[in-house]
Amino acid sequence: MGDDEAAAWQRLRAGDESALGDLFDRYESRLFRHATRLLTDREDAKDAVAIAFFELWRKRASVRLVDGSPLPWLLTTVANAARNLERAGRRYRALLAKTPAASASAAPYAHDESGVLAALKQLPAGEQSVVVLSVLEGYPERDVAQTLGIPVGTVKSRLSRAKSRLRDEMTALEASWT
Repeated sequence: MGDDEAAAWQRLRAGDESALGDLFDRYESRLFRHATRLLTDREDAKDAVAIAFFELWRKRASVRLVDGSPLPWLLTTVANAARNLERAGRRYRALLAKTPAASASAAPYAHDESGVLAALKQLPAGEQSVVVLSVLEGYPERDVAQTLGIPVGTVKSRLSRAKSRLRDEMTALEASWT
């Protein structure tokens, strides 16, 4: 954590709202990229980032820092918000599908050409969090364990299971292309 980040975090913990803006400016683009990997709708991705910063403010006294940084906590919170938004969207689309007007026009859908994001979304939440933090974001297993509040051995086993599932899913997808 740099001096600016440490100072902003201390100000945030003390209740300084402008410090939240400083941390938002520092992390927003990275969190938005993360959210767009998990969600098909850009507006939902923006909402997931906003929810994460709202929760950072609300829970600032109990946020777990990794090497003095709230970024891993924010990444995990964005992932949780993305799952909640995705579930809410599915319920809403299901409700719309039951209305008479639904047959006239289909809801827009963004397609993942490679299938990787679809495979990632199929993983259980615990495995998905470990893959995102360790593989996509590059955090060491120790930091992932600290962020998620689980033992390092659990991180390793979840990562191994997730990689195996993703490998199987991608193999099946490749077989369907031929």
